[in-house]
Amino acid sequence: MSYTSVWSDLAQVEFRQGYLETGPYRTRFLQSGSPDKPLLLMLHGITGHAEAYVRNLAAHAEHFNCYAVDFIGHGYSTKPEHPLEIPHYLDQVQRLLDALGYDSAYFSGESLGGWVTARFAQLHPERTERIVLNTMGGTMANPQVMERLLTLSTQAAEDPSWERVKARLEWLMADPSMVTDDLIRTRQAIFEQPDWKMACRMNMALQDLETRRRNMLTDDDLRAIEAEALVVWTTKDPSGPVDEGRRIADLIPRGRLAVIENAGHWPQYEQTETFNRIQLDFLLGR
Repeated sequence: MSYTSVWSDLAQVEFRQGYLETGPYRTRFLQSGSPDKPLLLMLHGITGHAEAYVRNLAAHAEHFNCYAVDFIGHGYSTKPEHPLEIPHYLDQVQRLLDALGYDSAYFSGESLGGWVTARFAQLHPERTERIVLNTMGGTMANPQVMERLLTLSTQAAEDPSWERVKARLEWLMADPSMVTDDLIRTRQAIFEQPDWKMACRMNMALQDLETRRRNMLTDDDLRAIEAEALVVWTTKDPSGPVDEGRRIADLIPRGRLAVIENAGHWPQYEQTETFNRIQLDFLLGR
């Protein structure tokens, strides 16, 4: 595999990085696309950051005003000193829409981002256009998966060494060679922040079984989603089988499933061309 970097992914993309004051939160973002186009929010997974979408901005910015954001407790956004549950992320998203001056948005959410997107769509149909739920969380509570994720994340927070950060990123990929030196350093810099140990404890709250259960999406919650929804799953997702993606898509009244081969938990990064085509066809109603 030839060397890649976050910069090479963005070098020919017209984009900006910035911060928005969203109520009590300072939200960091990567933005690309014209403000006169519909808003597309790109929401990452647990312990992730906006760079999860660097390979998707160019294709989507042709059609949308794209904002890939850092959730609170993540990346370079505000790090609240309390356990983070789904309502906290929903509050950030609501405030983000208000700060950007949009009544509604399209959503692409991966893992935790998909969990937040599904709950937002359920609770705020008037602010939700089409949604993409990419290897989404919130419907399963597998103790083995939760323990593995908690262990890798906590170890990298306590000791953000090259090898520990690399191990955390490799969990995401079907092909470990996708975890390049540049991607490791990008995340390592985040994990080296003085407040990251605290932030990691707070954003790992959803790996506690009791906390997770009170935030989970029930079958009735999924049936209540009015928006058109694309559930994206992969053949090598470490969080759960394709059957779970199919079950979710069947429960959402206007849901459908797309399966991407040879990808793990980050298909938008690992199989970029396929992901961009599938997602854009859906979002644009093609």
